Amino acid sequence: MNEIALLLAATIASGTPLALAGLGLLLNERAGVLNLGAEGMMLVAAIAGFATAHATGSDTLAFAAGAAAGAGMALIFGALVIGLNTNQYATGLALSIFGAGFSAFVGAGYVGQRLSDRAQWAIPLLSDIPLLGPALFRQHPLAWLAIALCVVTALFLYRTRAGLVLRAIGESPESAHALGYPVRTLRLLAVMGGGALCGLAGAFLSVVYAPMWVEGLVAGRGWIALALTPFATWRPARVLLGAYLFGGLTMLQFWMQTAGVPIASYWLAMAPYVATIVVLAIISRNPLWIRINMPASLGRPFHPGG
Repeated sequence: MNEIALLLAATIASGTPLALAGLGLLLNERAGVLNLGAEGMMLVAAIAGFATAHATGSDTLAFAAGAAAGAGMALIFGALVIGLNTNQYATGLALSIFGAGFSAFVGAGYVGQRLSDRAQWAIPLLSDIPLLGPALFRQHPLAWLAIALCVVTALFLYRTRAGLVLRAIGESPESAHALGYPVRTLRLLAVMGGGALCGLAGAFLSVVYAPMWVEGLVAGRGWIALALTPFATWRPARVLLGAYLFGGLTMLQFWMQTAGVPIASYWLAMAPYVATIVVLAIISRNPLWIRINMPASLGRPFHPGG
């Protein structure tokens, strides 16, 4: 029973950065912008958050620094693809490569360093419930924030006028522009908001999940978060469920190793990434399903008056 509770708790913790980044990328794609630079944004935010926590001892400032770093990276991306109409795919890949190199350069002096012991969080009384208490009610507040943001994002997209406008821009920016909406400005705001969430995810990884810095700390989670949006059919609740699914696959490898399952660790380590490839391959086999769910203008540049 205790092992199951620990596995569930680890699954939620592992899925939290995926959920935060996935929701951020969902906002981007709902506005019609495909950002392949999530890995680079998360890496830059991770070192920004770690360096801030190391210098100040404040997790709050570290998360703010991570979110700001992610939003700043997203601003660069948005200025290029929205302001200068560069190719979204190439620019996103360049951002990811730049983020990997920049974080390695800035973090060279922090390699191998750890933060002091982090505060343990628990909700009184609820945390003592057998099985559910250790699994659900001893999580870091950001784990609960990810769930709250999922609800807020769903309400924003489907219950507010601003959300309707954002989805309209993702479907037909020309029509939204004809109605007088500042398409490029709204796209840039969506991109920066998504970047801030990716930055928060990166800071969570370096400050809470693994309170240390090593080069490449994000370890492909940005790419998994990118795969979550089509996996979730661009729906916030499914992004959250998908994040916990992939988080569970990541934690399952460690659980199986400690349980003595006779499987090579290399195969277990590959599981989350293999699952990502399999999911994308299955999705790509159904073009009709993609057309029904995917924002119609995803990846297409918009030229006012063009």
